[in-house]
Amino acid sequence: MAVADAGFDISVARLDAVRSFRRRRMVACAVPAAILAYLVYVFLAFDVAGLAGRARLDNAAILVADAYSHKVHVSRDARANNKVTVAVEGENKGTYPDKSWPSWVTREGDSTLVALEEGHSVRFDPDAVRFDIPGYGLVEIVPARSGITVDAPGEELPGWINASSARVTVTTSAGRLSVTKTRAEVFRYFGGWELFFFTLDSPFHDRSWAELAGLALSGEEVRPGQSNLSAMLSDFWNNPMWRHRDVAWAIFETILMAFLGTMGAAIVALPLAFLSARNFAPSLPVRFGVRRVFDFLRGVDGLIWTIVLARAFGPGPLTGSLAMLLTDTGTFGKLYSEALENVDNKQIDGVRSTGANTLQRHRFGVMPQVSPVMLSQVLYYLESNTRSATVIGAIVGGGIGLMLTQAIQTQKDWEEVTYYIVLTLVMVSVMDMVSGWLRQKLIGKSASHIVHP
Repeated sequence: MAVADAGFDISVARLDAVRSFRRRRMVACAVPAAILAYLVYVFLAFDVAGLAGRARLDNAAILVADAYSHKVHVSRDARANNKVTVAVEGENKGTYPDKSWPSWVTREGDSTLVALEEGHSVRFDPDAVRFDIPGYGLVEIVPARSGITVDAPGEELPGWINASSARVTVTTSAGRLSVTKTRAEVFRYFGGWELFFFTLDSPFHDRSWAELAGLALSGEEVRPGQSNLSAMLSDFWNNPMWRHRDVAWAIFETILMAFLGTMGAAIVALPLAFLSARNFAPSLPVRFGVRRVFDFLRGVDGLIWTIVLARAFGPGPLTGSLAMLLTDTGTFGKLYSEALENVDNKQIDGVRSTGANTLQRHRFGVMPQVSPVMLSQVLYYLESNTRSATVIGAIVGGGIGLMLTQAIQTQKDWEEVTYYIVLTLVMVSVMDMVSGWLRQKLIGKSASHIVHP
């Protein structure tokens, strides 16, 4: 009978094992199948197959070129008696004087000849705009109030000529031409960020580094009453096109926004964390209520708090700081309370044995245990909030985020967008290094095991 029972038990165990393996095999197959089905759904729902047809690679190429180079605009305005202007990025602050045009723009009577690279040339004539393209031929564009006509070789226009009755755009590797009923404009690209250091009206513009070094060391003053080095620094700092002074203040404003929001949240969350920790809260209702406040504060995203506070207090960096303070108060409160619940009571009992009161027990028995974790979390969020402050600044109108948004909205000076993005990356990298250095100095190697959320 015992042998029969043993055989029965073995067969039941074998059957259970087979069923267990079968379930695991089904789960192992079902999970990848579900993921694959979801990816197929995403592929169809978002029309990934049609992405190639909707993509504008020509616009993408122009955007990339604008990021690392600059373009000089040669414009003829029919509303201003066909006046021709030459300007870097088309800005008034970068306009060349009429008698100091670049060598590749020349006047020929009532016409203006713009020489581009690779033998391309554009000619603004009184009756038409003519684009001579080697290997293709002459494209003649005649603007009029009734519309724009295009005369080009061949029966059909190539894809790099976009023509309508209101606008004609010709895009080549040597430059671009845009013609409307009242305006014709040629864009010629050059490498680098022009006028980054000195604008056209500065006496230091278009000088080599050797010449600038010689002027800085020279005793002959370019501007009477001001040393050459001081004049150089002034012209660079007050550059009206790149606005280095405004950019530096925007960077400082972004860091200040992140600092105020993070440190304010750390200060507010610390006493509240004691009220939400299981081993320190005076009662269950208090602990429950404070924890729900933390859930509410961190449950609402920082961008939502930004929009709400902007409606309440108006735009500004302080509004962004308050938004980060509210969100991080909920996060710090939860993290601090968890750290407090894991303290070693032996150290607290040792401080209590000396006759210390409640405040002293918390100061000398609790804080030394949790301060490394708290400081590490604060420094981590300070670094993270530096990135967040850029986005929040774009909403509330402060910091480098505002300047970045303004540069993107103009859709003209994408090299400025690149400049602001590079500065943001540098700012975040510096904050990362400073945060790591402070963590090492204040906490030491013991903080290396702390896992951040």
